[in-house]
Amino acid sequence: MVIDPTILNIVQQHNHILCVSHVNPDGDAYGSLLGMGWILRHLGKNPVLAMQDRTPAEFRYLPGSGQIINPGAVVNTYDLIICLDASSADRMGTVFRAEAHANLPLLVIDHHITNTRFGTLNWIAPECVATCQMLVYLAQALGMPLAGPLAECLLTGLVTDTLGFRTSNTTPVVMETALQLMHGGANLPDIVARTLGRRSYRVFQLWGVVLAELHLEEGVIWVTISREQMKRAGTNRDDGQLSSMLITAAEADISATFTEKVDETGQLAVECSFRAKPGYDVGALAFALGGGGHPPASGCTLPGTLAEVSQRVMTALKAAHQQQAAALK
Repeated sequence: MVIDPTILNIVQQHNHILCVSHVNPDGDAYGSLLGMGWILRHLGKNPVLAMQDRTPAEFRYLPGSGQIINPGAVVNTYDLIICLDASSADRMGTVFRAEAHANLPLLVIDHHITNTRFGTLNWIAPECVATCQMLVYLAQALGMPLAGPLAECLLTGLVTDTLGFRTSNTTPVVMETALQLMHGGANLPDIVARTLGRRSYRVFQLWGVVLAELHLEEGVIWVTISREQMKRAGTNRDDGQLSSMLITAAEADISATFTEKVDETGQLAVECSFRAKPGYDVGALAFALGGGGHPPASGCTLPGTLAEVSQRVMTALKAAHQQQAAALK
């Protein structure tokens, strides 16, 4: 991949750089955030890595994860902000403060086709399966070896965003990229085991509760997850993999999970996660609802109660499925 020289220049010309990824982070968020940190240190820069959310157990093994700061420790005196793997400005959460940071140059590096291009400079590559794949090309362009901690972080993003190289956009180029990182010392079996191959007992308890009320309607399989159900299971989060598991149902073409939460203002909201089998597209609907993602995997967060939001979104999902199913005939 040929990278615009403007991208390389802005990275090379700044020193005190704030790096941030998206709220409710996944493996590509952590892999790209930490990977950018290693790239910048190689260049002699002084990066600061920040996330709104605390790092969950499955990503604490990543080298450099202990250096991620919370929003309260973010200051105003950076000379560049790099936003990774986020499709819109609100996905940076409370790390980005408009009153303090709006006048700073903002470089957006992302692979989501629904990206709103909210940066001063935007590098958007939907042909890449993960933002970590983009950073492989960036590291190569900047002369940094794909080895050690960098390789481990970047392979984590490739593994998690492809569900272990099982998604339809896993091409020979993606596999060759993964092989380069493995040659650099990244341990593929260990990364798969840590990120995709284990989950807490309490998550299984939560699934046991919510799957008792599983629905399959007009090609869409879906479930709601209330705060009360999470409390009963002794956890405050689903691990984000339930929608990916549901789409494996032979009778379904689209899956959805609706998770009740309280937003930053204290109001009820619902986190919606969508998955689709090849030939179906949930990215367009997520974007229309103010979210983002890709045709096979996307999501959004909407204000309202669990019942209100799930009913409204399910109506739209079933309509989208009907239209897409007719087009595939």
